Amino acid sequence: MTTITNLPAVLRAGLLNAAARDALDWVPFRPGVEAHWLHRAPDGGAAAALLRYAPGSDVPRHAHTGRETILILAGRQSDDTGTYDAGTLVVNEPGTEHKVRSDIGCTALLIWEQAPRLFEGT
Repeated sequence: MTTITNLPAVLRAGLLNAAARDALDWVPFRPGVEAHWLHRAPDGGAAAALLRYAPGSDVPRHAHTGRETILILAGRQSDDTGTYDAGTLVVNEPGTEHKVRSDIGCTALLIWEQAPRLFEGT
């Protein structure tokens, strides 16, 4: 069980607090995309992360073997089915696939039931 005393600082400060997000330790995720991991199962299972996209960056086409829930915190993100501004909640069901991009940059909270499977050569 997670309690308020062991929540990451960004969650205690509030996900919408840009200064708290900027102060986090960010690591490379994909070219132009950085991650701050909130939770990551060692077996490729459940995970939660903040992803920060530079303007013009993308994540290659991938398939979801478990549900993916995305909350756009700042900026704008697009995929094969639409464009999502800050405040939008997107749920990608198991069996779906898409390529994600951000023309102006964005920060999003992502929660995966299972790690997505990237397609080769993307």
